[in-house]
Amino acid sequence: MPSRVVSLVPSLTESVALTAAELLVGATDWCTEPAWLDVPRVGGSKYPRVDDVVALAPDLVLANEEENRLADVEALRAAGIEVWICFPRTVESALSTLDELVMVLGVPRPAWLDAAERAWAALPPATAAGRHSAACAGGAVPRRALVPVWRRPWIWLGTDTFAADVLHRLGVTVPQLGADPAQRYPRLDVPAAIEQAEPDLVVLPDEPYRFTATDGPEAFDGLPTALVSGRHLTWYGPSLAEAPRHLSAALPPA
Repeated sequence: MPSRVVSLVPSLTESVALTAAELLVGATDWCTEPAWLDVPRVGGSKYPRVDDVVALAPDLVLANEEENRLADVEALRAAGIEVWICFPRTVESALSTLDELVMVLGVPRPAWLDAAERAWAALPPATAAGRHSAACAGGAVPRRALVPVWRRPWIWLGTDTFAADVLHRLGVTVPQLGADPAQRYPRLDVPAAIEQAEPDLVVLPDEPYRFTATDGPEAFDGLPTALVSGRHLTWYGPSLAEAPRHLSAALPPA
């Protein structure tokens, strides 16, 4: 079982810290939760300082296929370090990923993971495609939402993503944008995105781009907007236990 873990993924850093903090010996600059975590930092998730990671002598590095570059993973493995890689794209796969992480770490199952499973089990299930099967309470049609994740240029949340599945489970559909359905984060200007999506609302997370009441809503021609916690929308860890409640409270009533 590992005794020295470096995490290159904020979600996993928080998961380990709230389960077996004594195992963590390093994390990225973007690993902001829990706030009390005091371990050496090794740079950003996309561009970690590989030499710094190696110098910490970990016996396990945690990575994500989307967040971390293959070149860095290969460099760590070439240095003789085991790298565990995950890539959850639905709430269900996130929960199973966290189950696997607990087994990899060889620690008891944490209470926050039980709470996360209960929180999502209380919602209507999603279909295999990740879409909300029962729509909203009372059979209402799911709302369509544009979800930008960056500005200058505008980059949008695609359908085949963890955050899109989170919203689907809450009765909000993320429409496909662009000509390529395999493009996970399409780039379009705002008028083109609105024309394609025909959205009922715009969901503005505070990460990775920090949208605020004065930076974002003005770009959408009076469409209803919802400012939401990026951590609860995009992180798959202890925040999953709170995500349905936090996000539902932030979304405007249907």
